Amino acid sequence: MNRVTEMLGIKYPVIQGAMQEVATAELAAAVSNGGGLGIIAAGGKTPEEVREEIKKARKLTDKPFAVNLMLMDKNTPEVVKVIIEEGVKVVTTGAGTPKPYMKDLKEADIKVLPVIPNVKIAKKMEEMGADGVIVEGMEAGGHIGGTTSMVLWPQIADAISIPLIAAGGIGDGRGVVEAFVAGAEGVQCGTIFSIAKESPVGDNWRNAVINATDTGTAVVGSTIKGGATRGIANEKAGELFELEKTGVSRDEFNDALNKGLYTGVKEDDPDKSFFMAGEVAGMIKESKPAADIIKDLMEDTQRILDQKIEIM
Repeated sequence: MNRVTEMLGIKYPVIQGAMQEVATAELAAAVSNGGGLGIIAAGGKTPEEVREEIKKARKLTDKPFAVNLMLMDKNTPEVVKVIIEEGVKVVTTGAGTPKPYMKDLKEADIKVLPVIPNVKIAKKMEEMGADGVIVEGMEAGGHIGGTTSMVLWPQIADAISIPLIAAGGIGDGRGVVEAFVAGAEGVQCGTIFSIAKESPVGDNWRNAVINATDTGTAVVGSTIKGGATRGIANEKAGELFELEKTGVSRDEFNDALNKGLYTGVKEDDPDKSFFMAGEVAGMIKESKPAADIIKDLMEDTQRILDQKIEIM
């Protein structure tokens, strides 16, 4: 047990990434039942849809789970009210600052874990009262920052005193060990859970990740402020890249991006879908139940830690 598992009330220091459209109640519950912390993504949902997802998750698990706030959504104040009313005890946040909601969340005894991309914001989150930070390197899938995990994690670990949860490029025990050596007390994984058996994605999405190589992902939107997003390098990624070059606004680009994501989850069209995935996709070779993913991840980590390594 460490600060992360104790704070969140979970068995293993593993958190499922808050993937819009993918992080459903079913996936979150499966991760929580496996000993990690499942997350329901509120991004793109109405407050009542979020409420229904929370209730659905409660029917599927008696373990802790979280809700992720996509802070750029205009209905965030209403979603926060739903989270408080439903008694959710952990919130992660992204795409903005949680400052306007921090007072209400803390008064409701909710643990707040912002996803952050740099040292400056990590310090601000600690000053604001965050219970920990999820530090995501640019290797991750979905919206990303500009710094790699292996240089970002240790710099933030040195800069803050609250728990650090590492994200971006973690797909096996080696990644977990690297994260803990760099100062993390937990890990967040997205891509490996995106194709879990309980994930809502279809076979084409799963196969796109499983068949990806080390260079099988692409970043689109990098010239648009706050728009850089990583996914599988396919026809839709190429279209988004061409759209970006026309000088469209951030909102226009995000609309096209979200449409590609929505099509990916709902229609599984291999050409019209933007399959969000991290660079770690090149290491993933099969789709497994969420509980097995966590079990294998922890056993692999322990195996590596048990090895005696001499360098001198």
